[in-house]
Amino acid sequence: MTEVAWIGPALAAARPQAVAALLRYFRDLDVAEEAFQEASLRALKSWPVNGPPRDPAAWLIFVGRNSALDELRRRNKHDSLPDDDVIPDAENNEAALVERLDSSAYQDDVLRLLFVCCQPDLPATQQIAVALRIVSGLSVQEIARAFLVSEAAMAQRITRAKRAMQESAVAFETPGPVERAERLNTVAAMIYLLFNEGYSASGGEAHVRVPLCEEAIRLARLLLRLFPSESEIMGLAALMLLQHARAAARLDATGNIVLLDDQDRHLWNHALIAEGLVLVEKAQRVGIPGTYQLQAAIAAVHARAARPQDTDWGQIDQIYAVLEVLQPSPVVTLNRAVAVSKVRGPAAALQLLEPLARPLAGYFHYFGVKGALLKELGRADEARVAFNQAIALARTAAEAAHIRMNLDRLDK
Repeated sequence: MTEVAWIGPALAAARPQAVAALLRYFRDLDVAEEAFQEASLRALKSWPVNGPPRDPAAWLIFVGRNSALDELRRRNKHDSLPDDDVIPDAENNEAALVERLDSSAYQDDVLRLLFVCCQPDLPATQQIAVALRIVSGLSVQEIARAFLVSEAAMAQRITRAKRAMQESAVAFETPGPVERAERLNTVAAMIYLLFNEGYSASGGEAHVRVPLCEEAIRLARLLLRLFPSESEIMGLAALMLLQHARAAARLDATGNIVLLDDQDRHLWNHALIAEGLVLVEKAQRVGIPGTYQLQAAIAAVHARAARPQDTDWGQIDQIYAVLEVLQPSPVVTLNRAVAVSKVRGPAAALQLLEPLARPLAGYFHYFGVKGALLKELGRADEARVAFNQAIALARTAAEAAHIRMNLDRLDK
């Protein structure tokens, strides 16, 4: 990493808290986002000279707030605020400023903003999309990819949501306990989408996306403080902890994807696994299983297996069967097909894939799984076609390289 390369990740990590605080202060989406952008530009000038501030998020809130106020005063022909050269002297006031900005009962600006974005007047897809855009700064392309829709359609969805929020008289009021409970499912979905964007995009760019996973886990832990008896929130936190525990083993030294069965399990983070397993067991005692709990239970089966051959694939198949009933989805069925191939063989798994051809026609993992099953059955020509389709749909260089490796093995 170059001398200033650390600035980009630092800005990205600080963005959620900074934008959330600025939005609460100014109660205007455009002003908050413009203030953060201006603060980021000043950081690019100041930080290489003065070094990183003690708290980058607080620095950006302070500078962004002053910048926005300066602009508002110029518009009103008032005196402007001091120039950039006095900013370092003001850094001693960062902590006090952030404390004043964060005066509500939540004690966390980002979590508050999630509940603000997830307003019931908006369709659920718009709530989650605008939260991902505003809170986490994901690009329209990244959000569209998470929803499996076109970039143009997602841009329209986010624009409509932002306009509706801006026009709402109560858009930026802090929701009360009843409203928080009503919006809980949407907030949980947004947090998991944030995690998935970091987790799925980590191939080839883990140094950029791992913070997204960590931010999602942090938010889930905060959510558990607000809703300590909600078994689905326990399941959500457990699921992300158990999946993220494998992060260090998911790529080899050259950045290539390492499948679960081939991972070095000594590299797994066993502290995260222990935390996740406790939450899985607690959730199972508290309430009727929901979709996050079931996915966490599947991750727990993998986490408990000391070796790949110790994995209880029959139990995983059974859990996926229940999940298909609670959350019918072609992706859930695709995942179940992998378990079925371990229990009843690749031919049975291929039968499960047949109805998925149309709904998953643009999905990389569908063709990767199909190619692997065909290869296992010795149907090399068909496997080659499926692998080539997967390469065409690969989102990262690591995904494409993994499929090419399978093609090379077919040729040999």
